[in-house]
Amino acid sequence: MQDCCIEFKGVLAGYKEFMILNHLSFQAKKGCITLLLGPNGAGKSTVLKTLFGLLKPRQGQILLNEEDITGLSQKELLAKGIAFVPQGRNLFGQLSLIQNLELGGITLGMKTTHERIPEVLEFFPRLKERIHSMASALSGGEQKQLEIGRALLLRPRVILIDEPSIGLSPIVVQDVFKLLRKLADQGTTVLMVEQNVKSALKFADEAIALESGQKVLQRAASELLEDPHIERLFLGGMQQAQSLEK
Repeated sequence: MQDCCIEFKGVLAGYKEFMILNHLSFQAKKGCITLLLGPNGAGKSTVLKTLFGLLKPRQGQILLNEEDITGLSQKELLAKGIAFVPQGRNLFGQLSLIQNLELGGITLGMKTTHERIPEVLEFFPRLKERIHSMASALSGGEQKQLEIGRALLLRPRVILIDEPSIGLSPIVVQDVFKLLRKLADQGTTVLMVEQNVKSALKFADEAIALESGQKVLQRAASELLEDPHIERLFLGGMQQAQSLEK
């Protein structure tokens, strides 16, 4: 358990009577990028939403460094060092880049936020150059960097990121993955959902495959990247995915 940062223990979660996570159990290690894989509807994004308190588990536990955080509010989870970068664009387009950063640090207070903004911008030289530009005038890649930068203001121990490559060019996607790799190497735990599987596996440490809200496989990303049957995780069923472990 010493290397475990995030643990789901028999988590059951969904909407009304429709359960998406079905007694899901898995562990994600500290300071690693863990990639969640699986076909559409497998429950990948639901894992992130449940972990960040957007969806309350019906059963089971969620642990952060062995502390039970099940059912905590988003404000409480932010205070514990968990940041969430959701899918799509989540910026205030008519506000400037620096104003978006200021809003990202609203729970810190303006003094602390302004102290931290320069350290965040060191990760993003291009954003530093465009500090007073409107968010709507930024490229797709710059907007995604701003979203990640806003999360970094909180100096998170854990970053949850959902489909960071959507709408970005391949070159920009590589830059985003390199940044996440750098953050993980500095001790941040990254739990990521990503559709560009083969590209993401090159930067990840471990991969967890889900189907019908259950874990069907967990392996080192490097091993999975070399497996010629990786498509089974997306085109086949649970038995096919489990066959990868044999």
